[in-house]
Amino acid sequence: MQIRETIANDAEAAPRMILRPLTAGDADEAAELIRTAFGAQSRPTRPPSSALRETAQAIAAKIAAGGGFGVFEAGALIAVALWGIEGDALHVARVSVAPKRRGRGIVRSLIAACETEASRRGVGRMTLKTRLELPENERLFERFGFARLKVEAHPGFEAPTTALMEKVLG
Repeated sequence: MQIRETIANDAEAAPRMILRPLTAGDADEAAELIRTAFGAQSRPTRPPSSALRETAQAIAAKIAAGGGFGVFEAGALIAVALWGIEGDALHVARVSVAPKRRGRGIVRSLIAACETEASRRGVGRMTLKTRLELPENERLFERFGFARLKVEAHPGFEAPTTALMEKVLG
């Protein structure tokens, strides 16, 4: 699949943004973007996100095992979403937007690309996880049609730390 969607810009005269599938060659830049984006969360989480330790090798393996989409502006990677097939769902992970590029509808484009991929693969639903300590993220994904399926606790934690969200396609 080749997506080369041009994303509409806001009123600024900025370079066009291109959304395309990620390749192993994007892994180093994607890992750096993920670490930066997760490091700029509105508040720290307990336990700290494993995204803060993401490596190019791990990202390349995730791309090879599933895939991902990236948004590029003037040739630079400014947003990513990784995905993998888990059972009967396309699981979306590491949704990350460069801090200075937030608020421009980029996450909507990434989620739409993942939904297209799920449909292409005949998968009837999408899932993702978000931290309970960051309710603004859960509200963001609710706007794209996701709903909380259940809550889970990280290993070693008794209280829930994460919401598993689902979007039924079709």
